[in-house]
Amino acid sequence: MKHLRILMSLVLCALALGQSPAPKPAVKKAAATVKAPASAKPKPAARAAKPATAKPAAAAKSVKPAPPAVPPVISIGEKKVSKEEFESYLKALPPQVQARFQTPEQKKQFAKDLSELLVLAQEAEKRGVAARPQIQAQLDIQRSQLLANTLMQDLMTATPVDDAAMRDYFEKNKGQYEQVAGRHILIRFKGSPVPVRDGQQDLTEEEALAKATEVRGRIAGGEDFAEVAKKESDDAGSGANGGSLGTFGHGQMVPEFENAAFALPVGEVSQPVKSQFGYHIIQVQEQKHQTFEDAKGAIEQRLKPERARELADEIKKSVPVQIDESYFATQN
Repeated sequence: MKHLRILMSLVLCALALGQSPAPKPAVKKAAATVKAPASAKPKPAARAAKPATAKPAAAAKSVKPAPPAVPPVISIGEKKVSKEEFESYLKALPPQVQARFQTPEQKKQFAKDLSELLVLAQEAEKRGVAARPQIQAQLDIQRSQLLANTLMQDLMTATPVDDAAMRDYFEKNKGQYEQVAGRHILIRFKGSPVPVRDGQQDLTEEEALAKATEVRGRIAGGEDFAEVAKKESDDAGSGANGGSLGTFGHGQMVPEFENAAFALPVGEVSQPVKSQFGYHIIQVQEQKHQTFEDAKGAIEQRLKPERARELADEIKKSVPVQIDESYFATQN
């Protein structure tokens, strides 16, 4: 299964990140024994000291009992996996894999899968698999990828984008933050992804254009746009709402529709506009222009990755890298 392969990669990364040299054994210093010389004469006994007045013993300080040891959630031979470690394994999985392990039973299955992988990983360690140069290289690459990706996430999270840069971007891209509220009537033709309505004919392009032109003429002659949309529009969803599409911005509609809608004056009814869906009769009811404050959050999210890449480039430039050109010149 795919998630088992992901778990194995997780274990390999954990092994790579967790490798550390064994601690050195502590060295105990032998205490020197000093013997008195045999020829030394005994000194006369000192006079008996006066008995000291016994002081009352200080009250023993109360010692809090140590908290009971929390049992591990998984035991694999001598290896113990605590609750915190187990949950860290879960959080390290990609979101789409985490979604498979939400209920107690699913988490138990994850524990079984993880246990099997850790058993095999332990056996591999015993057999010296991790010491093989090829495996060491793979672990190094996986470790480096994990650390580099985490660094990029940290840079994006922690790096602020200054207000001046966001304002400059907004001024240069104001068109992206225009919105219109509009409605339309769709007359479909053969080949359209929109299904034919019950009781309607599957029109050719010529027939659909003729009908769209006739429908526009009725609206220009005084018929209510919303009522005509309810009767004639092949877009059942918007048609039921009088053709309303709500508010939309750039990039949300097919190009032919978007270009026509953003070029229309408020209140004007368009000529038939052809798209892959059919012929549209469009009316813009309101034009909206987002302010900088409205767009600031979206701009920040757009610029943060760019700023993080700039910082990453600065880091890469700060470290000298040398490549042996003579070696690569001899490679086939």
